[in-house]
Amino acid sequence: MKLKILLPFQVFADKSGVKRIVAETRQGSFGLLPLRQDCVTALSPGILFFETEAEGETYIAVDEGVLVKTGPDVLVSVRRAMAGRDLGRLRESVEQEFLDLDEDERNARSVMAKLETGFLRRFANFKHA
Repeated sequence: MKLKILLPFQVFADKSGVKRIVAETRQGSFGLLPLRQDCVTALSPGILFFETEAEGETYIAVDEGVLVKTGPDVLVSVRRAMAGRDLGRLRESVEQEFLDLDEDERNARSVMAKLETGFLRRFANFKHA
């Protein structure tokens, strides 16, 4: 099989000779072998696993997205991805990335709350004037 993993602004991975793929959905994990029928599924955040003859097993932490299999081609489109060969190190990297993202998200929400409050205050003043 040929596996291509796409992020919003780049190709994260483009692998050929993939023997098997295991991905996570809301219904649980499922595997893809070369002769499996074509399919489309929504992916849950988790670990996508694939194996090639040349590189062996590779683990990729992915955010939610979509997987499409058509013939020998498997296309995965996700918001974020992080690769690793050791699950322990990959887990640490993902946790650190999520902590950084959580801090950025908290800051963005704080700014949005201030903007909304300022808008409502000006709107109320405009209505009463």
